Amino acid sequence: MRDDDSPPPTSPAPARRRPVAGAAVLAALCLTAAGCGSGGALPQAGPPASDSTSSAPPEPSASTSASQPPSGPASPSTAPLPSATSAKALPKGPLTGRTVVIDPGHNPGNREHTREINAQVDIGTGRKECDTTGTATDSGYAEARFTLDVSRKLRTLLEAEGAKVVLTQDDDRPFGPCVDERARIGNTARADAVVSVHADGSAAGNRGFHVILPAAVSGGGADTSKIVVPSRDLGERIAGKFVRATGSAPSNYIGGGTGLDTRNDLGGLNLSTVPKVFIECGNMRDPKDAALLTNEDWRQRAAAGIAEGIGSYLTR
Repeated sequence: MRDDDSPPPTSPAPARRRPVAGAAVLAALCLTAAGCGSGGALPQAGPPASDSTSSAPPEPSASTSASQPPSGPASPSTAPLPSATSAKALPKGPLTGRTVVIDPGHNPGNREHTREINAQVDIGTGRKECDTTGTATDSGYAEARFTLDVSRKLRTLLEAEGAKVVLTQDDDRPFGPCVDERARIGNTARADAVVSVHADGSAAGNRGFHVILPAAVSGGGADTSKIVVPSRDLGERIAGKFVRATGSAPSNYIGGGTGLDTRNDLGGLNLSTVPKVFIECGNMRDPKDAALLTNEDWRQRAAAGIAEGIGSYLTR
């Protein structure tokens, strides 16, 4: 799904969306990136991964940790923080001493907990649902499965560079976490960078990726004044590296060709006090994009592009 707490668009960018600066930077990268803007250069998809074949996400694991939230209504203000943190000894590398929080959008169990995820939470500029189920391809490959797979691949790549990696969820809790808790996890970890991984659910014909940046927001419990600039730097670097790694073009329906979009209605961004962006890796409702998103090799390259963007930002 295109964000943490609102439904996917079914038409070109709504009025609240507006292109942001960075077109020249990304355009220059596209000139040197094989396949940027060219559908013919994109890889052919193989068969979907084993968890991609059913029309709905599998049931959550019966083995759950003590840190999981209760099965009753969501209470994000008291929900415990996850323990999905690197426990093994990490190699020394360029990202040693850095903490990265990866936020796999949605949760495979959300479909079984609609009452809990529909609970309203404060996002600073208003109130929205705790979370959503996310979207899926026409063949039934759920966004929640996609985001987990890419996030796990991303964790492996970042840990190999020495980074401490925290996942907001690892299919280790019944549902959620809610969008406000997702932000709080990054804040509590004092993360050097946070990336929320998603895939869009727009209309067929809408193709490509885009990175969502936090707008300047001040009100309620939200104040993004200190993270707007560094988040833009993080987002631009991820967008440029994603082009190179995947061959995918920036979105043809959001961001005016820049691959970047700024929003003020997402709790995961509004409530963050550390640099954070979302990436919509492609549109699950478009057959050509769906062929990429369900391809194991392409997902590995997507993770590599995001990891390279994070690494570039943290070693700048």
